Amino acid sequence: MIIDALRGGLIVSCQPVAGGPMDRTDIISAFGLAAIQGGAVALRVEGHKNVHAMRKSIQTPLIGLVKRDLQSSPVRITPLMTDVEALIEAGADIIAFDATDRPRPEPIRDLLNTVHRGGKLAMADCSSLEDGQRALDLGADLIGTTLSGYVGDKEPESPDLTLVSALAAFSPNIIAEGRYRTPEQAAQAMRHGALAVVVGSAITRTEHVTSWFCDAVTTAGSLQDVSL
Repeated sequence: MIIDALRGGLIVSCQPVAGGPMDRTDIISAFGLAAIQGGAVALRVEGHKNVHAMRKSIQTPLIGLVKRDLQSSPVRITPLMTDVEALIEAGADIIAFDATDRPRPEPIRDLLNTVHRGGKLAMADCSSLEDGQRALDLGADLIGTTLSGYVGDKEPESPDLTLVSALAAFSPNIIAEGRYRTPEQAAQAMRHGALAVVVGSAITRTEHVTSWFCDAVTTAGSLQDVSL
């Protein structure tokens, strides 16, 4: 069973910076293969073309999603039924979609039903306990903390471990995701009741990781100049 395959494991999100030098299907596939060699139990992949390319050589479970910038809605992650259908056709095992309580082009229930009719599992990307409870009531198979901290004005720096714990009280199938940047943070999510942990930027977004190190080095250098 796919959920059992995820239990206690690391899921790597292979989503490079959009338009960046790593944003190529062959590189994304290589990221996925490297992550699997490192022990990842599943991959989270944006775009049906990337999912299709990975499916040719990867048997590990694939969580597929599509990101869109819509003028009529703030919902970005798999907002349309056609997105779900394309991901099913591409070979995704799990379809991730935004399950927040915001204006949206398609109802959550319809997205869920389309996923299940296609014989796939549904992962509801949530921002709050209320989002997760609603998605569970509608029949979501997995709940992700993916959007915690991303629907307000200011993005926090740390992952939302409190939300992981709160959701785990209602379901054993909670995927911790969002700002997990160190092995210790990922381990903390497991201790808070997560089924698995998704790590993205810290592994597959070279630009972001480089900027973290650059900021740290620059700040340290500035402090050193002051002390001299």
